[in-house]
Amino acid sequence: MLRTRILTAVVLLAVLLPLLAFAGARSFGAVIAVFAAAGMWEWARLAGLRGVQPVVWALVWLGAVCAMLFSRVAALDPDGSFALAALAWTVLLLGSLPRARLPRALATPAVLGMLGFLILFAAWVALWHARRAGVGFLLSVLALAWIADIAAYFGGRAIGGVKLAPRISPGKTVSGALCGVLAVLVYTAACARLPWLHGTLGARLAQRWGFGGALLAGAGLTVLSVAGDLFESLLKRHAGAKDSSALLPGHGGVLDRIDALLPLLPVAMLIAGRPL
Repeated sequence: MLRTRILTAVVLLAVLLPLLAFAGARSFGAVIAVFAAAGMWEWARLAGLRGVQPVVWALVWLGAVCAMLFSRVAALDPDGSFALAALAWTVLLLGSLPRARLPRALATPAVLGMLGFLILFAAWVALWHARRAGVGFLLSVLALAWIADIAAYFGGRAIGGVKLAPRISPGKTVSGALCGVLAVLVYTAACARLPWLHGTLGARLAQRWGFGGALLAGAGLTVLSVAGDLFESLLKRHAGAKDSSALLPGHGGVLDRIDALLPLLPVAMLIAGRPL
């Protein structure tokens, strides 16, 4: 299993690193859209859509993204869509995670499918605009989720203690989540204070909200990343699935890799604002 995970990671890096280094923002957006369309297919299956329906939803999603990417719509200010996504995530997470189940109004295939359509679309728009802001800025946004996840994993294993959401994801602990927040606070502080990290998310947050505001925003984004992970676990439990798919051998599916980013990306872009 470990060998399979490593081989899959190497293949993904072989595709994504040259894409980041050499492709323009539009080409980057197109390739990432293909990966995200696979996530849409997975989401549709977890939502309960059957037969060819998940494929149709994924193709329609990809078509909508490409229509935006290669039209004048792409030049419009995305802050409105980011704010709408933030509001939707707030309602969704508060309505599902405390009760460890999906609200009845959402627990139907069509409604869940449309929810996934909008969530993935907003995340893709945020990711594309982050790339337009620069490769360093994009990597700094992704790094926040990665740092939170790694710190939570090792902190939780080392400390243990009270479970964070035992009915959703029994492996997660409160201590792990707090370790994730602490690690992100250190990371955000470094980005805000070190001159050679001036183009990162932490630096942009500090420029806009001050040092204390940047730390608060970093902690909030960490909470969102954990909540995104928990929500995908809840969605899989709703569907009776262990992984979102087997598209990435050793890693599960696309959603299993990006779940923490789905709520984080649009909110991060909204609060970071435009470069100063």
